[in-house]
Amino acid sequence: MKQTRNIYLVGLMGAGKTTVGRQLARRLNRRFVDSDHEIVARTGVAIPTIFEIEGEEGFRRREAQIIGELTGQPGMVMATGGGAVIRPENRQRLRDSGWVAYLNVPPALLYERTRHDRNRPLLQVADPLARLEGLYAERDPLYREAAHFVVEGSHLVASGIVNLLLREFARLESS
Repeated sequence: MKQTRNIYLVGLMGAGKTTVGRQLARRLNRRFVDSDHEIVARTGVAIPTIFEIEGEEGFRRREAQIIGELTGQPGMVMATGGGAVIRPENRQRLRDSGWVAYLNVPPALLYERTRHDRNRPLLQVADPLARLEGLYAERDPLYREAAHFVVEGSHLVASGIVNLLLREFARLESS
């Protein structure tokens, strides 16, 4: 694994991509980027506001643009938004320009982690758990298509996931 090759984390909202990504970047002495935070920084508005004004499709256009730009920059760890894999071009860019790890966490645990978070527009529905289950059913195959490595993250804390990813990187570098 080249030091300049990017590392991307994919998975549903609440899977721990940002937490794991920050720790992983620190351990590898790399820059950390969260694609959702980058969208907020560039637009100056919160993601729920973008969804409200432009709809999900408008947000996905912005997300694809950001991913297109960021995947061209070397040497980073990036946490993607949960829906980044919806667009085929995003999956392809991520796979082609770096190493993709899917943080696979079951919907029930995601619900426990996200149920009080009002900054998740897709969960502002009557039954957020059912919504997470539906998103998981839709997106799990897409995450797996994009991923080079799958982390079964339901029983691991962030530091355990980071250590697992670091071991896998070391294994790849030695092969």
